[in-house]
Amino acid sequence: MSEQRITLTVNGRNIEFEAEPRKLLLDALREDCHLSGTHAGCEHGVCGACTVLVDGRPTRSCLCFAIQMEGHEVQTIESVGTPQKLSVLQQALHECHGLQCGFCTPGIVMTFEAYLKDHPEPTEADIREALSGNLCRCTGYQNIVAAIALAARRMREASPHDQ
Repeated sequence: MSEQRITLTVNGRNIEFEAEPRKLLLDALREDCHLSGTHAGCEHGVCGACTVLVDGRPTRSCLCFAIQMEGHEVQTIESVGTPQKLSVLQQALHECHGLQCGFCTPGIVMTFEAYLKDHPEPTEADIREALSGNLCRCTGYQNIVAAIALAARRMREASPHDQ
């Protein structure tokens, strides 16, 4: 196949590059956009490590082609917080020891950055259900669940007018 010029809007920036139409969004983010925070795990859409937001919705970047993302806004983990100022969710994961090796963390953060906007008062069961699409081999999930609950509470307390 011949390469085509693709323009992606990633983290608010337009990025142009040449790629074959069959190039996965995951590979384009890592190779062409030089954003290595999105991780390649199972490459079958099962583990959630490659989760990014497309137009604000969690999307498995290993299951879609980069060319399909033209005209859409893609957000990666690089758009969430900074090392100096973590997002509420990242801070809660840090405080609750909700990460170990960190491989799954970007996908979990992206999933729950979107989820908590739509579900500001999740129960533990709600969190576990939403988390079921993100596999972690290190933590056993309890600290991740506690961190998400803490982040949800802090987000509610920060914006009581939205309730």
